[in-house]
Amino acid sequence: MAKAMAGPDIIKRTTLMVRDAEAAARWYEAVFGMTRVMDTPFTLSGTQLAAGKKGDQTRLIILKCADDLIGMIGLLQWTNPPMDAPAELPTQIAFGAPIFVVAARNCRATTDRAREGGSRIHCEPRDWTVIGFDGKEQAMVGASFFDLDGYFFEVNERVS
Repeated sequence: MAKAMAGPDIIKRTTLMVRDAEAAARWYEAVFGMTRVMDTPFTLSGTQLAAGKKGDQTRLIILKCADDLIGMIGLLQWTNPPMDAPAELPTQIAFGAPIFVVAARNCRATTDRAREGGSRIHCEPRDWTVIGFDGKEQAMVGASFFDLDGYFFEVNERVS
């Protein structure tokens, strides 16, 4: 029997279903400075993933930010047969859809890169304040936008 890990579980990656894994990976690399740690085709077993069917061919690209274990993004594309994607991308967050929160080094520059990469900007960078975990007010710059496949990102920068 495997030894149980002490402490709480760790969510290390979120995998997103995308239309074009290569285009999506280039967007994440350009906008957030992520780097690829894996890029591989694989065939679905038909058991563990609640999508597709046994024998479907896919491509998975995994990218990471600053941490080697948490905060990774997986980009999963059905290559054979291709998976149908919605004709129109979302303009609002739907129930069940993730909201990714990013700690940016420069919110304005990140938003500019997202715009240049083809993102729909929901909220331009703006100054705001929030009460932090320590109970103190923290000045922030925040913006939000959708990636190329309609996933929503809230991007915040702490201001000293």
